[in-house]
Amino acid sequence: MSRGLPLLHRRRILLSGAIGGITCAAVAVGAAMAGQDGSGDASASTKAASAISCPAVAGSLPEIPAEAQAEVDRNLALLDTQLAEANKRLSTSQGEGGPDFVQNAILGPLADKRKSTLDRIAISIGRRAEKPAGLDALAECTLSDGGAGAGSDSEAGGAASPTAAASQPTDEQGGGADQGSGAGEDSGQTINCPDVASGIGDVPAAAQAEVDRNLALLDTQLAEANKRLSTSQGEGGPDFVQNAILGPLKDKRASTIDRIELSISRQGSTAPSGLDALAGCSLASG
Repeated sequence: MSRGLPLLHRRRILLSGAIGGITCAAVAVGAAMAGQDGSGDASASTKAASAISCPAVAGSLPEIPAEAQAEVDRNLALLDTQLAEANKRLSTSQGEGGPDFVQNAILGPLADKRKSTLDRIAISIGRRAEKPAGLDALAECTLSDGGAGAGSDSEAGGAASPTAAASQPTDEQGGGADQGSGAGEDSGQTINCPDVASGIGDVPAAAQAEVDRNLALLDTQLAEANKRLSTSQGEGGPDFVQNAILGPLKDKRASTIDRIELSISRQGSTAPSGLDALAGCSLASG
């Protein structure tokens, strides 16, 4: 700056430069904050947009006998209800559990419920016509980030992702983790289930081997659930045992019991009644 400028003019130039510097800094800070807000909103909207998508079932069914139509329709509606409940659970559970929470607490139990319902659809058709094959492959669902994939089961498609399929519990595998109750208070407890074999009655000779396999599977499911109970101390919140262990176990048992009933009814015998009531299990002190 020239020494020949008047003092007042020099002060005005200095003040103008200082104000310009402050304005630039304010703009930079504002832009940084806006970027942070935008990224947070994008993250939140991504989570909010996540929804569960399940394979369509109605389009995979053969021609349905008129006598079975009402029962099939009821179970298709139940699939829609199960999907809606799982999506509601997904939307209200943000921040719960660990990295496997959604798979173990929502997608896994949903697959078990769908499998049991699909088995009932197959049974109802199989009583009057040829039993449809391959419906079990439609049990697994997956997350979609678009939100639009979360349509009704009878209408919407959606293939399960390889990751979800690989980690999905099956009837032969153990259950997963949920938001649950610290299992420290559950130490010394075991899971007890009602006896199914005594409620079956006479089994046709042609169905005996299949019934025995499913009875053995019930024992395996119970053993795995008890192992999960004993190794899960300190996990989850107040509903952990019910949501992560007892609930999935009940769904697996219901599906297995349905297969027992189907194997007996295939031989022309009347399927035992009341077995569904034996699916639920409870905790007992060790």
